[in-house]
Amino acid sequence: MPSETEMAEARAKMIAKRFGGASATTGGKGAVRRKKKAASRSSAAQSDVKLSAALKKLGATNIPGIEEVNLFKEDGKVIHFVNPKVQASIAANTYIVSGPSDTKPLQELLPSIVSQLGMDNISQLQSAMAAQGGAAGAGAMPGVPEGDDDDDDDVPDLVDGNFEEVSET
Repeated sequence: MPSETEMAEARAKMIAKRFGGASATTGGKGAVRRKKKAASRSSAAQSDVKLSAALKKLGATNIPGIEEVNLFKEDGKVIHFVNPKVQASIAANTYIVSGPSDTKPLQELLPSIVSQLGMDNISQLQSAMAAQGGAAGAGAMPGVPEGDDDDDDDVPDLVDGNFEEVSET
C-alpha cells in the first residue's frame, strides 16, 4: 500500500494534469467549478452603463441638429462644444450635453457669440475690454448705451394746471 506522502503527490499530479495547476473552485463543497476566470469590466464601461440606465429612467430623448453649445462660466470663460450630442428630459428639467469640448476665453469667440450673450456677460466683456484698453470710449460696446439712465424712457413732463384745457389748445 502507498504511503500518505506518495498519495498526496499522486493527487497533486492528477489535479495538475486535469485542471492546469491550482484549483479553480469558487466557494465551498458542492460549488460548481469554473474552467476559466471571468473577465471583469473596466470602471469606464461600468460608469457608461450606469449613466445610460439613469438617462433611460429620466426618459431623456436625443435632440438632433444642434451645431454648437456654449456654457458661460462666472469667471468669463466659455465651455464650447462643437457638434455635441444633446439629450433632454423636459419633465425632469434636465439637459445632457456630451462630446468634445474646449474651455476658451469669451474674447476668443466674440464675433459669432454676441447674440448669445446676456446682460451679465456683456458687463464682463465691457470690463475685460476696459482692462485691455482696446475699445474706443473706454470699453463701450456698440449698441449698448453707457450711462444713459436718466431719460426715463421718454416720459413727458407733467403739465401745470388742468389737463383738459391744455388738450383743447
